Parts: sequence; structure tokens; C-alpha cells
Amino acid sequence: MIRASHLRRLSAFAILMALCFVGLGVQLYRIQILDHDRYNDIVDDNTRRIYVKQPRRGDILDINSNPLATSLPVKRVLADPTLIHPYQTEVAHAVAPLLGMKEADLAAALRLTVRTNEDGALRTNKFVDLKLKVPLDQWIAVTQTLSQLTFDLEQTKLTKVQKGFFRNLRRKGIYGEDDYLRVYRSGRLASHVLGFVQDVERVFTNSTTRAATTETTGIYGIEHWLNGKLKGAAGWRETETDRRQRELVVYRGRDIEARAGLSTVLTIDMFVQNTLEIELRKAVELYAPKSVCGMVVRPRTGEILALASLPDFDPNQANKASQDELRNRVIADMHEPGSTFKIVVVSGALNENLVTLQDRFFCENGRWMFKGRPLHDHDNGYGSLTVLEIIKKSSNIGSAKIAVEKLGEQKLYDYMTRFGFGQKTGITLDGEIRGWVSPPSKWDGLSVSRIPMGHAITTTHLQMVMAMSAIANQGTLMRPMLIRGLRRPDGEWHQQFKPQPIRQAVSPAAAKDMVTALKTVAAKDGTAPKAELEHYTVAGKTGTAQVPGGPSGYVPGKYVSSFIGFFPADDPEVCISILIEEPDRKKGYYGGQTAAPHFKAIAEQVANYLKIKPDKEDTNSTSLVSPPNSALLNTAALNPEHQ
Repeated sequence: MIRASHLRRLSAFAILMALCFVGLGVQLYRIQILDHDRYNDIVDDNTRRIYVKQPRRGDILDINSNPLATSLPVKRVLADPTLIHPYQTEVAHAVAPLLGMKEADLAAALRLTVRTNEDGALRTNKFVDLKLKVPLDQWIAVTQTLSQLTFDLEQTKLTKVQKGFFRNLRRKGIYGEDDYLRVYRSGRLASHVLGFVQDVERVFTNSTTRAATTETTGIYGIEHWLNGKLKGAAGWRETETDRRQRELVVYRGRDIEARAGLSTVLTIDMFVQNTLEIELRKAVELYAPKSVCGMVVRPRTGEILALASLPDFDPNQANKASQDELRNRVIADMHEPGSTFKIVVVSGALNENLVTLQDRFFCENGRWMFKGRPLHDHDNGYGSLTVLEIIKKSSNIGSAKIAVEKLGEQKLYDYMTRFGFGQKTGITLDGEIRGWVSPPSKWDGLSVSRIPMGHAITTTHLQMVMAMSAIANQGTLMRPMLIRGLRRPDGEWHQQFKPQPIRQAVSPAAAKDMVTALKTVAAKDGTAPKAELEHYTVAGKTGTAQVPGGPSGYVPGKYVSSFIGFFPADDPEVCISILIEEPDRKKGYYGGQTAAPHFKAIAEQVANYLKIKPDKEDTNSTSLVSPPNSALLNTAALNPEHQ
């Protein structure tokens, strides 16, 4: 007979066991039902892996399909310390020199660490980024070195488990993922047009998986403007691994290939760009200016064959560039344009039929008092000049009188806006500014006499070039065109762009008269005889503007010198501009002295290269030479002294 005390103990034990089973059931319910997602994530984190496939970024090509920016295959090198510990020191010693890393830093990166997360799970650092953008030959050297590591062990004495460990260490301890390196083969050539890229860390996500990766992103220039088209789309492969991080192929999920980006074909011509940059560097050597910039444009279409600004930078090492070097002065700087702006007031008066090229204005022998303030002409001034001679001699007083006596404030302002001043041109580059143009309601009494000579207004160099190109294009202002089209990876066109007229700034008749006047500028008695070409008639305008600042309103001895011209004058193929900011005054500062000779040097080479038909009589066109081949172009671009 069971005693009552034994019965009580058995009952207590049964109750205790029942409570244990209830507790265990509750715990299992919590783990498997309530906290299922949390623990499932932990398991997935330890076994599931997503491999992100980087897309190939599209090339940037010049108008002749020469590569200006391209992407080369490289490796992103990673490590799994769980497959290396405790041999991180030996591995680092062998691999660090090949990766260009410090041995101690690499050993520290390969050291196995274990931490406890907030959810109580143990996590290891099994995915460690070691180095990005490793060239393929360098990666091959790493894999060969790893495969030959022996760790000073007697291989015949190793157990099967040990042999498996070292086999995984050599094959998978350090591994590579496909990636691409952005390369600018011609160095600094067209750097302000191309821009540059940076690798940005981001989290790749799809419907089920997340993974840390890097993305190549355009930061500046065309790389930034067309980043969405160039970058393509990443692919991915979902898979699972065992405890040794070996892929379980049967559990492989979706495998999506990366989609390469579109390539961009620019209107930039590598030869013309190189020619422009060489001449700009010569200008820097001659005049030691604060900066120089220039352009080569097709007036009829607005296509930009070359655009450069110095100082510049190397897109391959953009992280070393200063803000001053990164600034594209063609679109991001504004200056008082000086006498190049006279084309606006004179063409406006011609368009309104208020003057003809033969009408005369008395230029006050060099000093004109307007509303109590003097206005001067250079040298000793002039007496009576025709409108044509006002352009030829670049008379400040003559152009001011046309504005004051004929055009008036409102019409002067109207033509400023019709030529695009005070507005962005719409170029496909970031950083363009509007310049500064105020309406007549904010002018003082002197503005109408100062604006015609390029004072009391600021413009970008691009605005001034497009205004001159409008004169060359029968009065039609074009949007500057930098992108010809987009190509698919197979080379076929995805999209092509056409020239875009903005408005008719002046009539074809007024533009033709203006060209007649501008042709006299490059004559022997004009302001730019050094711009004259042997085989072509040049139409253009000089500019010499003071630099605002100082107690008197302008900084003594500091000027911005420029020349903008096109040829053949009556049927123009190209418009070329040069702007020199603050040249050494002792070596010359007038636009006709400093900028015009470089215009001529560029024009002669570009005319030969483009095989432009001469328009001057008694010209031996057979003297024109063929352009160099692409191989020489690349060499010249890398070494400006080549030519």
C-alpha cells in the first residue's frame, strides 16, 4: 500500500513534469510560431547568400566613336575569416604585397571575430571587403599564391578534416567578385565635359534578400548628367551555403544577369579637343593667366566639337583635384564680356532698320561726356565712323551712341534676352549659371551707354559663343549640343538627338550685314589682324574687359581678353573662341594681341582636319593635309608636348 507521503511526492513530480512540458511547449510555440521570422532571418543570414553582379557602365565616345571613358573588368577582393582562422598572419604575409596592402592591416582584417547581437545570436565576420578595383593580372597572382601555400605542414600527416580545411582556405578563404574600373584613357582630355565617377556603398535589395554592395555613380560632367543611362542595372544570384560556406547548388534561387549601361556618343571630336587644349596650355605658358577657356562649335547645329577650361584635372584621380580645378569656367564663371558684346547692340539696330552699315556717328575724338560721366575710346579715339567702322575699330563711343540715339533701353534689353543673355543655354552639363542681366527698370542713367561696350552686364563664355554662332547661323540661336545619341551594348542606336533651334534672334538680312562688319575685324587695320587666315575669310570680334572690383569699380591692370570668330565667314563651318582671364599685362592684354593668335593656330589645324573648303581666291587647296590617325590622337592627348 502506497503511503500518503509517497503519493504526494509522485503527484508533485507529475505536476512538475507537466509544468516542464507545458513550459517547453510554450517555448517551442514562441520559437516556432511567434518568433519564427526572427530566427528564420538568423538562419538565412548564416546560410543564404546573395551575389550581386555589377553591370558594365556604358562607354563615353567622341563623335568618331573613339573611347573617352570606358570600363575595364576588375575584381572586388573579399575574404571569409571563418575559413582562414587561425592562419591569418601567414595568409597576410603572402598576399599583402600583391594587393598593395600593409601586412599588419591585412592580418587584422582577416582575424576572426565573434559577437553577440541584440537578438542573442552569435555572428562572425565571414564577409570582409579587402580591396576594390583589383586588376585581373593582380588577382591571378593572388589566387596562384594562395593555391601554393603550405603553412610548413607535413601534408601526409594531415587528417581528412584538416586537408578539407586547408583546401577551402586556399580556394575560398580569399575570393573575388566581378567588378569594373572606370578608365579615362586620354587623361585630362575633355575632363570638364566627361566628369568622373565614385563608388558609393549601398544596400542591394530585392523581394527577399538584402546585400551590401558598391555602385559606380557619376559625380560630375556627362558621367553625372547621364548617370541613369550609363550605369545599367545590377544582377544577382541567390544561393545557400553549408557550414563551410560551400554553395549548395540544388538550393540556388533566382539568377538574374546584370544589364550593361548605354554608351553615349558625344559631339566632341578628340582631335579638335586635343588641338584646343594644346593651344590653351600654350596661352598659359605665354601669359601666366588666372585661367583660360575655349570652345569650337558648329554654328548651324550648335554641336560642340571641343570645350576646355584650364586649370583642369585628371578624371582618373579626381579625388586629388581642387575645387578650382574642377570648375568648368565656360559655364560656371561670369565676366563682363567687353567689346564682344557690341555684336548685340549693332545687330539689334540693324534688325530694327534703325541703322545701316554706312550710317555715320561722330565718336567725339575719343572722349564723350554722357550724363556728366566720360566715356572713352582706346588709343587716341576717332572722329566720324560708319557703323561698319565702329565694329572694325571697336569704338566704345560709337556703339554707345547707337544704343542711346537709335535703339533705346527697352529694345537693347529685348535683344540681350533674344540672344540668350540672363538665361541658361540648356547645355547638358551641371553647374551652368545664368549670368547677370537686369531689366531697364533697374538701370541707372548710364547703363544704356555702358552695356553696349560690355560693361554693367555679366555673361558666361558659353552664352557669348552661342550669341556669335547665332550671327554666323543667319540669326538663329541654337541650343548648345553636346550629346549626339545613345547606343546599346550591341552598337545599335538606342536614341539619336537632333539640333534644336531656340529662336530667331535677328533676321538673316541683319545677320548678313553683321557678318560683313565682323569680317573687317581680322583685316590688317582691324583690332585682330593676328586672327587672319591665309585660305579663309574670318569674321570675329575682340573683347578686352576690365575686372570689376576695387575703390574705382575696376581692379587696375587686370583684364579679361577674348576673341570669338568663325570661318569661312559667309558660309561658316566652325566658330572658335578663346578667353584669357587676367593675363600678365606686361606681355599684352588686348584680345587681339593675346587670344587672336591662338584662334588662328586652332583654326588652321581644324580646317585641315575637317577639310573645310577654302573661300579665298588663288588658294592651293592641295596644301591641306589629312588628320592624324586615332593612335596618334591618343598619344597627343596624353602628352600635350607631342605636337
